[in-house]
Amino acid sequence: MILFFRTPTNSVIATECNQELNAEDVKKLCWLYSDATVENEDNLKGWFIGPRREMITPWSTNAVEITQNMGLNGIRRIEEYFPVKDENADHDPMLQRMYHGLDQEIFTVDIKPQPIIYIENLEEYNEKEGLALSREEMDYLMKVEKDLGRKLTDSEVFGFAQINSEHCRHKIFGGTFIIDGQEMESSLFQMIKKTTQENPNKIISAYKDNVAFAEGPVVEQFAPADHSTSDYFIIKDIKTVISLKAETHNFPTTVEPFNGASTGTGGEIRDRMGGGKGSWPIAGTAVYMTSYPRTDEGRDWEDILPVRKWLYQTPEQILIKASNGASDFGNKFGQPLICGSVLTFEHEENNEKYAYDKVIMLAGGVGYGTQRDCLKGSRSRQQGRSHGWRQLPHRSGWWFRFIRRNRALQQRHRAECRTTRQCGDAKTRLQRSTRTL
Repeated sequence: MILFFRTPTNSVIATECNQELNAEDVKKLCWLYSDATVENEDNLKGWFIGPRREMITPWSTNAVEITQNMGLNGIRRIEEYFPVKDENADHDPMLQRMYHGLDQEIFTVDIKPQPIIYIENLEEYNEKEGLALSREEMDYLMKVEKDLGRKLTDSEVFGFAQINSEHCRHKIFGGTFIIDGQEMESSLFQMIKKTTQENPNKIISAYKDNVAFAEGPVVEQFAPADHSTSDYFIIKDIKTVISLKAETHNFPTTVEPFNGASTGTGGEIRDRMGGGKGSWPIAGTAVYMTSYPRTDEGRDWEDILPVRKWLYQTPEQILIKASNGASDFGNKFGQPLICGSVLTFEHEENNEKYAYDKVIMLAGGVGYGTQRDCLKGSRSRQQGRSHGWRQLPHRSGWWFRFIRRNRALQQRHRAECRTTRQCGDAKTRLQRSTRTL
């Protein structure tokens, strides 16, 4: 069953339960939803904008977990819907849909699996789906077809296009360049890395980990004297490193700006935390490059190219939503986005049109760590084997103390269970003997 709660802002929160809630549970939900009131009807009339029924939102996941922590059982999904005037109201079709009324079927998904589609013409399918497969890649797929003795399926071709994309393979940056018939000695990646190789300066680690590290200052650290157990806090000087990271999240931001930029920020935070044996993020940056947003009249330079029928979002929508998304993830994680830049560009020359219709979103940031932990360790072959921990040094360390203590507790627990079971058996025998007497 689905209960509808009307909030003070007039939105509707639909709460799906697998059992009937008592009055006390409903009262708790009203409090949780900012003094909402329960709708008496099972079907609400009007037009509403809400999340797509096929996709449980992260907001719903968090809300359900909150209800569980409040001791409310049986709640499966919670989503919020916003009333609008009619079906022409603006909404994000990637994440939302228009609902003509809310009923007990708003979470029901009744989609039957589509049949397997075999691709008869790879070139046509490549153009139709926008897979951007090169001639060499299509020739390779045709060879695979001959080797298999059958046509490839749509999922096989689509999957190949993703795993062999520039994002995954870096074919352009890592490829061989031939200019005027002469093969260049370095790829773009090798040229970029050459700068650090010839001028390392204070770089400690680059192009071999999730993040790059440069030498940092000596700082005072206020921390426990022994990190492996409870201990007094002391002040000591430690040598630090500065972490540097940047990554692009272009196409995701083009398709869904808020979440595309948000996960771009999340990715670089993840990579800086995973650098070496671990480091800490401090501040984030973001760069956006789009076509002209045309937010104001009178900008003559924005009339170079006609306004296109945008496939996903307009440049104005992208700039607003992407900025909000990148800041949102960082703020929730505790990393502020402190600076960045915006470039809008369109140009026409020799009947060729150039523009950032596919957005550039560059998420970056800085952090710090200890120089002791900035490089990943290496395991010997013997340590990599099963039970390799037996060969590790310092068996009196905290980890082995924990293992020994845990084993001792398990042995004690098993002994208590045996004793309890024996006592129970003896009690049962005594009861039987008493009944017999």
